[in-house]
Amino acid sequence: MGRFDELKEQVLDFRDARDWSQFHTLKNLSMALSIEAAELEELMLWKSDEDIQASLKDTEFQENLQQECADILNYLVLIAHAGNFDIVDAALSKTKVNNEKYPVEKSRGTATKHNKL
Repeated sequence: MGRFDELKEQVLDFRDARDWSQFHTLKNLSMALSIEAAELEELMLWKSDEDIQASLKDTEFQENLQQECADILNYLVLIAHAGNFDIVDAALSKTKVNNEKYPVEKSRGTATKHNKL
């Protein structure tokens, strides 16, 4: 069993032990994901890129960053399960799509959206 499968199993076991699957509709999970993403953003709100880079040396900031990212990943696992798809396969497929949208020769060093290249 790979590490991602182990994670998925632990997340689902945690949910099932608490009988929370009844609440884990796609709508609720997507809203929870959005809230967790906002909590990640809150860690960096009003800070410059330099401030954030310096914060990475702070143990409390680093722990908070990891916790919020873990919450986001766990909700993505639950969303994929509720949506009946493999999140790793979806991510790999999306990477292929992005490679086509953003060819290196047009995209390197620019943040321009694909339809503006």
